[in-house]
Amino acid sequence: QVQLVESGGGLVQTGGSLRLSCASSGRTFSSAAMGWFRQAPGKERELVAAISSSAGKTYYLDSVKGRFTISRDNAKNTLYLQMNSLKPEDTAVYYCAQSPSSDTYYFENGAYWGQGTQVTVSS
Repeated sequence: QVQLVESGGGLVQTGGSLRLSCASSGRTFSSAAMGWFRQAPGKERELVAAISSSAGKTYYLDSVKGRFTISRDNAKNTLYLQMNSLKPEDTAVYYCAQSPSSDTYYFENGAYWGQGTQVTVSS
């Protein structure tokens, strides 16, 4: 069983930065693609960034390109999301997810999810 625990959320002013972390307890972390999702009140969950198992490929939502950076440390079983130049529209609960795939950003059947961490950006 895989457990994912996010941390690093909080309240920050517009233009500020936060670094989210996601620690995995599973043995499959290094062979799995990982992703960060977010869900704002009244909105659908969206994939913000994703990274392949070897970190050779990444994906970013258009609205965060150039501001967010996803990375991973397979030796520490930890996923990161560095968020810079934060905007009020980035306010949401952020979730990390582990894909059953190593190389594709598929997070449906067989995926594991963390409990989420709140990010609030004040204007």
